Amino acid sequence: MPLLRMLSLLITTFLSGCSALAPVNRLVPSSGYDALEGLSYGELPRQRLDVYLPAELKPNAPVVVFYYGGSWRNGERADYRFVGQALASRGMIAVIPDYRLYPEVRYPEFLRDSAKALAWTQAHRGEWQSAQGPLFVMGHSAGAYNAAMLALDDRWLAKEGLSPEAITGWIGLAGPYDFLPIINPDVQPVFYHPQTPVDSQPLVHASASSPPALLLAGADDDLVDPQRNTEQLTEALRSQAVAVQSEVLADLGHIKILLTLAAPFQQWAPVIDQITCFVTDHASEDFSPPSSSACSVSSR
Repeated sequence: MPLLRMLSLLITTFLSGCSALAPVNRLVPSSGYDALEGLSYGELPRQRLDVYLPAELKPNAPVVVFYYGGSWRNGERADYRFVGQALASRGMIAVIPDYRLYPEVRYPEFLRDSAKALAWTQAHRGEWQSAQGPLFVMGHSAGAYNAAMLALDDRWLAKEGLSPEAITGWIGLAGPYDFLPIINPDVQPVFYHPQTPVDSQPLVHASASSPPALLLAGADDDLVDPQRNTEQLTEALRSQAVAVQSEVLADLGHIKILLTLAAPFQQWAPVIDQITCFVTDHASEDFSPPSSSACSVSSR
């Protein structure tokens, strides 16, 4: 199937709430990493995660915890093997957790799960020779919201005995950071619309103590407005003197920016290179990714 036709099919299926990523996973390399699957970070069925270790694991390699999107209603960690492969191929340890979804739970329970998964990672990373390595959180769409809230709002990690200071940096792809009033009918019940708490929005938690951020979005995103979300949060963080790398990338939409992480589609945009450069910039001097990449993130 031609790549453009596949892309159209993937986007249509993804936005319908169905899993469209199995074909993507079949296209990415199945070697070059070791996968530890179905590890429990809690007692509940959805509190499981997978870990992707680079085949050539270096001591204190960066750890990246990736939260997937799906409007807090859909998603399975197994669908995101292509993300684990992409990060592991650049020398990073990727952790991909499931978390409870609506209608089983509403805000803020998925944040509690996200924090619990991060705390588990922090406690077990020594088993992967990375006890002293940098720790990042990353997400796409609703998952970028989860990552943002862990990085910016200390309430969630505090419940796990941690603070955002444990996070070296965070990465948001097409994230919703300021979405009140909620227009999307699928998201309204998740956040108790119209009684959604104002402090559920990442934007209000931007502060001078926030960790460095890499915020990327697609200029053609018609689901999460990049100007209102990515660019507005960028300005809020920079006004607090937080180090932020940010770019709205041409010719990318809400799903296409995620698909650029998959090996067959990485030529569409340098997203995986930008992530690698951001992690490298904030990692120890001992870390260098297996493949070189040119950093092209805008400093706007």
